[in-house]
Amino acid sequence: MEFLSDYGLFLAKTLTFVFAVLFLLAGLTALRQRQKQGGQGVLKVTDLRERFESNRLQLEQHILPAKQFKSEQKKREKEKKRLKKELPEHELRTFVLRFSGDLRASQVGALREEVSSILSVARPETDEVLVCLESGGGLVTAYGLAAAQLARLRAAGLHLTVAVDKVAASGGYMMAAVAHRIVAAPFAIVGSIGVVAQIPNIHRLLKNHDVDIELLTAGQYKRTLTLLGENTPEGREKFQSQLNETHELFKSFLLEYRPSLDLSKVATGEYWFGTQAMTLGLVDELTTSDEWIERQFAERAVIEVRKMPATNMLKKLQGSAEQSAQRVLHRFWDQLRQKSTDPHEQL
Repeated sequence: MEFLSDYGLFLAKTLTFVFAVLFLLAGLTALRQRQKQGGQGVLKVTDLRERFESNRLQLEQHILPAKQFKSEQKKREKEKKRLKKELPEHELRTFVLRFSGDLRASQVGALREEVSSILSVARPETDEVLVCLESGGGLVTAYGLAAAQLARLRAAGLHLTVAVDKVAASGGYMMAAVAHRIVAAPFAIVGSIGVVAQIPNIHRLLKNHDVDIELLTAGQYKRTLTLLGENTPEGREKFQSQLNETHELFKSFLLEYRPSLDLSKVATGEYWFGTQAMTLGLVDELTTSDEWIERQFAERAVIEVRKMPATNMLKKLQGSAEQSAQRVLHRFWDQLRQKSTDPHEQL
């Protein structure tokens, strides 16, 4: 009888937990439905000056004697009050965006929404934008769209700065060139103003195995180079001419925003480190994004704007719920097996 009592108690606990998990999953499903209706992601806004001050406060609290720490705090509070009185009615603001680009410039969707959000509140006469950019380039169409998003900021009258800490090459530099000012770390990679395409061809392999490929087109240049078929000199020539045309468009785009560039020197497909890029006019200042941002704190509010995907948190919650349910079922099975094999608990 004791076994039945323990078993009933354990079963009641298990069912209670299972119902709780089911309730949580139902809530997550409803959250997903609302997310689909209201759009994906959430806009995260961070005051970087406040975060900097918070970090400094934590460090001072650990390294300064208690009496000196309190004294420094009083001085800082007085300084804040003084600055608050002296600040103009509309404080100067710098909005910070971060773009880390892959081959397809996958972040361009988030960039579009970030730019639109800034433009909805920006004051062109006083506000500025910094884009912390890191990209080695990728697809022409994808990076052309990303550069066009930054051009919206400039067209709206906002002063635009791009900071390159590691790399802004090819399509990445196309984006950077839109800015009024480009700053780069001394060893950041900049340039690679060129166009490249690489297509494997396995026609001879297929031919050796008696495999034929039929390629039918309507239009002389619907296909130029192919993966499976036999490539022709005419196809190669046309493909090369398309690359050359794209390169000319790239150079024309750069001259529109940086007319002082000597394209005969910089549009060769080569890349340079920041110090060399400075000499060639590809960048305007050697500094890191962190140093540039910290200089703004004295005069401006520095606000980071990032579009964060909401699905990540949803997946984490779902994963946690599933793992919890699995643990309960395993525990239930282990205890049931233990009860059934213990001679002292059998009827």
